Amino acid sequence: MFGSGPPLGLPHGADEDTPVFVISVAAQLSGLHAQTLRSYDRLGLVSPGRTSGGGRRYSMRDIAQLRQVQRLSQEEGVNLAGIKRIIELENEVGALRQRVAELSEELASAYAAAEQAAAAVHASYRKDLVPARRQNALVVWRPGRP
Repeated sequence: MFGSGPPLGLPHGADEDTPVFVISVAAQLSGLHAQTLRSYDRLGLVSPGRTSGGGRRYSMRDIAQLRQVQRLSQEEGVNLAGIKRIIELENEVGALRQRVAELSEELASAYAAAEQAAAAVHASYRKDLVPARRQNALVVWRPGRP
């Protein structure tokens, strides 16, 4: 997306997750029939937002998902149950990637805190150390005889 405004065709303040399209517009944008969109909603393949009156409102992300369902069905020959499973797995992978990113940030923060704590401890040791002469010595140990 270019600039700081909304994506092309969306109202100001809307993003790709904002449910703004009525079912007839979503059907036209996705290249599907409105009844197909209703079926996909019932099957849980796409979950559009709802108005207070219960009307469906589709986001740009929903439109992209409708197109993906159509592609998998028509071009790849995947049945609707398989498509639903693919969508569930993709959502799970996305959630896991997000969690890995969060944990990586937490780990980086913990490492930084540990390094700061270690540096503070080492700095305090340096104040207490007394210089000593360095000598080389060899000590031979022989166990006592029985």
